[in-house]
Amino acid sequence: MIKPEDVEFYKENGYLLVRGVFSQEEVEEMRAAVDGIIDRAARTKFDRNAAWAGDYLPPDEMKKLVLKGFHDVHYHDAAFTRAAVHPNMAAVLSQIVGPNVQLHHSKMLVKPPEKGAAFPMHQDAPYFPHAEHTMVAGSVHLDDSDMENGCLCVIPGSHKEGMLPHVGKYYLDHREYPLSLGTPCPARAGDVLFFNYLTIHGSDVNRSTRNRRNVLFQYRDPSDPPTENVHVNWGQGLMVCGKNPVYKEYKADYQMV
Repeated sequence: MIKPEDVEFYKENGYLLVRGVFSQEEVEEMRAAVDGIIDRAARTKFDRNAAWAGDYLPPDEMKKLVLKGFHDVHYHDAAFTRAAVHPNMAAVLSQIVGPNVQLHHSKMLVKPPEKGAAFPMHQDAPYFPHAEHTMVAGSVHLDDSDMENGCLCVIPGSHKEGMLPHVGKYYLDHREYPLSLGTPCPARAGDVLFFNYLTIHGSDVNRSTRNRRNVLFQYRDPSDPPTENVHVNWGQGLMVCGKNPVYKEYKADYQMV
């Protein structure tokens, strides 16, 4: 799926855009799954606007923006379980993470037309820090994306800076790290952007008349322990490729709500 020079690019820059990981048929299946989750959630008390609060946009603009973000989508539709362990995903992950790769969590991020919320520049690491920093995101594009509809932007090589101080653990100071510092990563439906959880990234508002739907899977080496007991879910640890070198019983502490 990728070449040795792609692996070197990832190591040097902290990200890699891989084309055509998913077929059009698989993309359509995931689009339908996203729509189904939004529809089912709308009929419950758990539906919400997941747009980030903060001072990175004027308040009058902020209140108009919408983001549909739901975690652990592979619990809600088998299309995402198949996507998380897809052979093409495993082929890439086994080269940029290592032979043993474990799913940490999944989520979907939907920026609706003309009002899809921005993501200020940030690292994912503060949300679920790990000792060896093997955590990698695979952002699956379900729509063609560009700067007009809020594609992802990354700062190449920023993963080498380590974990940086964030505003409330959520995002970097937008005066020091404006979105304009990022390199846009336009992509087509079916493409996947892989990036280390230390890589600084963000995205602008969707100002287009098109959707920008992404599903994001976070993966790690199972030998890389978390340094904080956060972001734990009751299906965490699914092996995507290879093996878990340490045998232990997995008994999650969770509550049904």
